[in-house]
Amino acid sequence: MANETLNGLKVAILVTDGFEQVEMTEPRKALDEAGAETQLVSPKDGQVKAWKFTEWGDTFPVDMPLDSARPEDFDAILLPGGVINPDELRTLPEAVAFAKAFFDAGKPVASICHGPWTIIEAGAARGRRLTSWPSLKTDLKNAGAEWVDQETVVDQGLVTSRSPDDIPAFNRVMIKLFAEARSQGQGRHAAE
Repeated sequence: MANETLNGLKVAILVTDGFEQVEMTEPRKALDEAGAETQLVSPKDGQVKAWKFTEWGDTFPVDMPLDSARPEDFDAILLPGGVINPDELRTLPEAVAFAKAFFDAGKPVASICHGPWTIIEAGAARGRRLTSWPSLKTDLKNAGAEWVDQETVVDQGLVTSRSPDDIPAFNRVMIKLFAEARSQGQGRHAAE
């Protein structure tokens, strides 16, 4: 990953309580190490609580409340999974609109595990090939996506992955996608 530089790239990480901890912390660490500036964006004020496989995990400070976040201020978005987090986010019109804005602007999106629930709600699954936690297979097919059982899948500016086991590959592919999008002039820097 050392050859992929994301210096100054601004990445929103959209979460609420119940995101799978490792699906946020490990990709965030990889992004930060590649030079990106990451911010936890949440409809919750103050702090969000992670889920750690079978029980509640750690608490993390929210960097930016969702009602103050503007998609145009970010170059890319990360949608971690966990069952609770994306299930809650997909019921919040403002969270769905925030995620949808990245697709509408052609900015890169990374999503893992149950994260594609938000993608479905944003209307961005149709016509895309992707992967997820296996229980989302029918949901994604019903939303018009082609679901495949692979470690990572990249299609139309979206990288998806299945589970925490896939995080090393997910991180590599996410950083490559974000770097390629930047070099092609996508994202916030394209307007500058």
